[in-house]
Amino acid sequence: MLAIGRILRTGAKMLLLDEPTEGLAPVIVQQIGRIITLLKQRGYTILLVEQNFHFASSVADRHYVVELGRIVDMFRNEELDANQEKLKRYLGV
Repeated sequence: MLAIGRILRTGAKMLLLDEPTEGLAPVIVQQIGRIITLLKQRGYTILLVEQNFHFASSVADRHYVVELGRIVDMFRNEELDANQEKLKRYLGV
C-alpha cells in the first residue's frame, strides 16, 4: 500500500502492479482491491500481474493468460462465466 501511495504522489496516471496481494492478510487484500477500483474510477490505467485469480477477477476488466512468456488467451471480465472450462485448463482453478 505504501508503494501505491508513493507512486500516486508522482502524478503518474498508469500503475504497474506485480503481485500486490502476495503474502498479505485477507483484510489488506480487500483494501487493496477497493483502492484499485477507486483508482480505475478516477481514470488511472492499471496493469496488474497477479496469481490470485479470485482477486484479479474482482478488479480487472480483461484477463490475459501467459504461458512461457507469450499471451495465449484473453478474456473480458464479463466472459469469465462462459469460459470456466477453458480457465480450469489454463489455471487449474
